[in-house]
Amino acid sequence: MSNKTVLLIGASGGLGRYITLGLASAGYDLALHYHNSFDKLQATLTGINEIETKYKTYKADITSEAEVEALIKCVKEDFGSVDILINNSGISLNGMSWKLSLKDWDKVLAVNLTGPFLCTKHVLPLMKEKKSGRIIYMSSVVAQTGVPGTAAYAATKAGLSGLCKTISKEVIRNGITANLISLGYFEAGLLFQIPEDVRNQIKDAIPKKEFGDPKDVVECILYLCSENSGYLTGQSINLNGGLF
Repeated sequence: MSNKTVLLIGASGGLGRYITLGLASAGYDLALHYHNSFDKLQATLTGINEIETKYKTYKADITSEAEVEALIKCVKEDFGSVDILINNSGISLNGMSWKLSLKDWDKVLAVNLTGPFLCTKHVLPLMKEKKSGRIIYMSSVVAQTGVPGTAAYAATKAGLSGLCKTISKEVIRNGITANLISLGYFEAGLLFQIPEDVRNQIKDAIPKKEFGDPKDVVECILYLCSENSGYLTGQSINLNGGLF
């Protein structure tokens, strides 16, 4: 069992629930972030209480540097430090590129790319002080294949790859790794915002002919969190059933 602390950004989402319960079962202490969806997080907390791991919840807008600074400060006071940062927040405001408003574009960039940057920026001093740490970014196959109507979402998820690779080279000498998991289509979260007929088309395009099990995502994250992954950094892990 682990006594390390994970700061999970975006714990209230569909995939966040699986990640939270998986980390709790593995014995990690959990700092669980949410923005406006505490009601969704509440159901997850019921499951955590059965596991009896240490956790606290934190409300913050990760597009605000002041709120991110305050979040990290509170987590440090409550847990002593942050050993692992998982950037799991994400939104998608869809529209063909010639119709997408600048307001929607800016909002998606703020949540999906600026937010992870700010969280990384303010967690790194804690990790550098300890000379150890794990940073994980959650990306998407959409950034690799392109899907009509997802210009903002795809751009931000592609941007995370560049951010991850840069961070990995900046901090490897401090014993900190940074990796990215590029997800295909899983039975959780944003998948259920897609109309059923389109979901069926997507499933048919996946070589494995099925959507992913969120438990596979959890297992991948647990490996990246572990001591066994110390030589793996700056990498994009494609977890997508052979789609890309």
